[in-house]
Amino acid sequence: MLIVREMLTLADREEISRGLAGSLEYKDIAVRIGRNPSIVSREVARHGGRDGYRATAAQRQATTARARPKPRAVDIRPGLCAVVTRLLRSGWSPASIAGRLPTEYPDEHAWRVSHEAIYQWVYAQPVATLRAELITLRSGRTRRSGPRPAPAPRIREPRYLDERPAEVDGRAVAGHWEGDLVIGKAGATAVATLVERTSRFLILVPLTGRDSLTVSEAIISSVGPLPATIKRSLTWDCGTEMALHKDVTATGLPVFFAHPHSPWERGSNENLNRIVREYFPKGTAITSDPHYLAAVAAEINDRPRKIHRWKKPSEVFTELLEADASTA
Repeated sequence: MLIVREMLTLADREEISRGLAGSLEYKDIAVRIGRNPSIVSREVARHGGRDGYRATAAQRQATTARARPKPRAVDIRPGLCAVVTRLLRSGWSPASIAGRLPTEYPDEHAWRVSHEAIYQWVYAQPVATLRAELITLRSGRTRRSGPRPAPAPRIREPRYLDERPAEVDGRAVAGHWEGDLVIGKAGATAVATLVERTSRFLILVPLTGRDSLTVSEAIISSVGPLPATIKRSLTWDCGTEMALHKDVTATGLPVFFAHPHSPWERGSNENLNRIVREYFPKGTAITSDPHYLAAVAAEINDRPRKIHRWKKPSEVFTELLEADASTA
């Protein structure tokens, strides 16, 4: 049987209609028009079924469906367009609009559109039109950009978290850390943040620079006094400040890297960094005074956490140290 990957013609559809009238099976109709039976099956199901299929109507519907550019769901319903415009002006997100329409307009069944349809409608408008109509998305975007290509690793011979011990994922074993830099005004100052995954205990590491030598030496100094069982691994992002990761690994704290653009792979550290930002907002300089940073870390570690049944990270971390001492 010849299988042709071309659009059905009116003649094909008339043959399908005659075959249906003669109660033929789809496979028999397919042989007549030289197509796959699944094409015939989908064509009939799409245009009324065996009882309602009509060749002329099916041809007309298919021609309309193939028309380009296709009219957008918001454009073809003027009333819906007015409502969407008004709500966007009021600061509603497309998701909020799409989710609320059935409640606000229960009788307007044609107004059921997805948030994606609203986004596409906004992005299709000229920027000048959006500005004139006072339409803005909360993100401020006027068009959708494509995905950014992942850059090549800037670290030589990185070991990604895929190579970490499996025990890290469960958080049952203490001593696995996540780290990053919190950057100050104009990138001139910074502080390193280290978070122990089991206890969520935070260490703020003073820095006098952001170069790899300064950062690696500061981290080695900060974790040096800890017992070996409380420094099993360190997961960092792909910043060049950790270019000397092998020096850190050589001290007994193996360094692993999260994948580029994957902050969720260091979730505990990202969450703590938000709290650190309460003390060092963006656009402000970050001190390198170790006493001040220790006081900030102590205050953060003194906050009870729901995940610890309202114990403090400082209490949980102390328990880990005491358990290590008793085992030793």
